[in-house]
Amino acid sequence: MKVKIEQRSVYHKFVELEIEIPDSVDTDMIDEYLLSIEEEWIDKIDDKINQSEFVLGTGLYDHPGHHDSGADHEWRYECEERKIGGHL
Repeated sequence: MKVKIEQRSVYHKFVELEIEIPDSVDTDMIDEYLLSIEEEWIDKIDDKINQSEFVLGTGLYDHPGHHDSGADHEWRYECEERKIGGHL
């Protein structure tokens, strides 16, 4: 008799990129502003993620605010100065 032994392992990558935004951007418009200037930061964050190392696990418990277990990618922003963050 033959049996198969299988394993499924999940790994993730996580990076952060800090950018300056004008003080004139309203707190409730930060996500829209970031999306409107995506061409200014998307390549930089892609480069960082390509250079980062894989870490065992989903990363859902390692990175507060990231909780969408069904998503292949999860994008967030955090603004400590205004104490706000959210999904993009």
